Amino acid sequence: MPLTLDRLNDSTQAAFTALLEGTYEHSPWIAEAAWAQRPFATLAALKHALVAAVRDAGPAAQLALIRAHPELAGKAMIAKSLTAESTHEQDKAGLTACTPEELATIQQLNAAYGARFAFPFILAVRGPRGTGLGKKQIIDTFRRRLRNPRDFEFAEALRNIHRIAEIRLDDKFAAVPALGHQVWDWAERLAAHSDPGYAERGELTVTYLTDAHRAVAQRLAHWMKSDCGFDDVEIDAVGNVVGVYHGARPAAPRLMTGSHYDTVRNGGRYDGRLGILVPMACVRELSRAGRRLPFGIEVVGFAEEEGQRYKATFLGSGALTGRFDEAWLDQRDADGITMRQAMEHAGLCIADIPKLRRDPGRYLGFVEVHIEQGPVLNEVDLPLGVVTSINGSVRCVGEIVGTASHAGTTPMDRRRDAAAAAAELILHVERRAGAVPDLVATVGMLEVPKGSINVVPGLCRFSLDIRAPDDAVRNACVDDVLGALRDICDRRGLTFGIEETMRVAAAPSAPAWQARWERVVASLGLPVHRMPSGAGHDAMKLHEIMPQAMLFVRGENSGISHNPLESSTSHDIDLCAQAFGRLLEQLASETP
Repeated sequence: MPLTLDRLNDSTQAAFTALLEGTYEHSPWIAEAAWAQRPFATLAALKHALVAAVRDAGPAAQLALIRAHPELAGKAMIAKSLTAESTHEQDKAGLTACTPEELATIQQLNAAYGARFAFPFILAVRGPRGTGLGKKQIIDTFRRRLRNPRDFEFAEALRNIHRIAEIRLDDKFAAVPALGHQVWDWAERLAAHSDPGYAERGELTVTYLTDAHRAVAQRLAHWMKSDCGFDDVEIDAVGNVVGVYHGARPAAPRLMTGSHYDTVRNGGRYDGRLGILVPMACVRELSRAGRRLPFGIEVVGFAEEEGQRYKATFLGSGALTGRFDEAWLDQRDADGITMRQAMEHAGLCIADIPKLRRDPGRYLGFVEVHIEQGPVLNEVDLPLGVVTSINGSVRCVGEIVGTASHAGTTPMDRRRDAAAAAAELILHVERRAGAVPDLVATVGMLEVPKGSINVVPGLCRFSLDIRAPDDAVRNACVDDVLGALRDICDRRGLTFGIEETMRVAAAPSAPAWQARWERVVASLGLPVHRMPSGAGHDAMKLHEIMPQAMLFVRGENSGISHNPLESSTSHDIDLCAQAFGRLLEQLASETP
């Protein structure tokens, strides 16, 4: 019989620990510590209590937990002395059936890893979907993680241990993250479409109105109509995929949601797309149950957010706010094709673009779910985070002008070194942003044109990107950095020029909508973690005409994004879908 929360909640500490035996390898102390947190209303709450027990135990106990795990395809597997759980997992990944060459490779990696880190390599070999990683994936991950710093790898080992425990708990409870699996599978199928030049290398790149982009749009539209039960589905005049599930009354207001389906070059499967697929799965559940809510649901797959083919970011969401700039139509891509030509080739009706502007009076608001694209949720061991504001940003490009001179004959106290001034500025930027919570600042481009190994740099070009969830905080940093640039150049006898290239206002979450996300996260049995978004999102465009709020989902591999390693587990995605469904229910209870 599957384990139940009622049975666990009614157990003594000894019985509780026995029921959870094997969840964490040879470490009953974790269950013993979590027992005091009963009763658990949800399986997510139980998982978090176990994670918290490990987190609170300290480095020595955490190291002992890591060392309690066997090596992959190691001596214990060969000797058949693994626990039943570990045997099942390594078998699922094919590690019990390695070729002699594969076994030799893994054992060499085990030895190298142990010598470098002094603990075994830990990997949740059943993978983000729970169906098992391939041996090549395992070996590639092994090699990649060997390059990590020790503290990072220590944390990564613990994260993988918690993932192993999560899957083992599902086995005990006979729990299946069905919505998470569905979204994960959809994302994998969409990733089969990629632009030429990238598809051949197995890389995911989908840029505006390419064949791959249009194929993704058609696939989304098909799923919305045939699989999910949307009432109306269209691909609009800029290529947005729009699905509408009507409310109980024809004139009912709508909740808008969605995200973008284009990608950066060689990007990941979840950035943007998760925010389309999660609400699709929730609409599918409503449709299958034959339910109508007091409001309609409009899910938009925005055609363009990343600005990869043309320099026109937020084109899809901008059209819905009436901010489509007709000058964009004359932009040319790398092959000389104008946006106008691309749109006409795709069969889009450019004359209809002004009609896409939404009347905010018809909408309750806009919500977006998105993969975090950063390490914070990993570091706090939480699957979901509530966004407080999307950072406003200022970008500049500048140059510092000194005097190029002979590196051997110019004394140090007589130099007018432009690169040294830029280095001083970079350190000031780092210190200034690091002193204020949630403020970030980056010099991402640095160039010494025509520089030479034996010449003191006479010119240095640089970029500046400053972001914060509050415009006043951001602006104060910009003013301070520009003042520091002036002081540095005056002191060093240099001149400078700087040009602001972009200024975007912050988009604070609407308090009522942020509170709704917080309530649904708490209802799942999880702590509410509030955080700003350092990246821009379609929500910041909809923010211009209606209230908005976002929910973040934890990513794997320390939350890396805009990278092929971007990933999330079907369990975290399932919690996101549950949260979205509960948001709909909460809103239904509030809507007349």
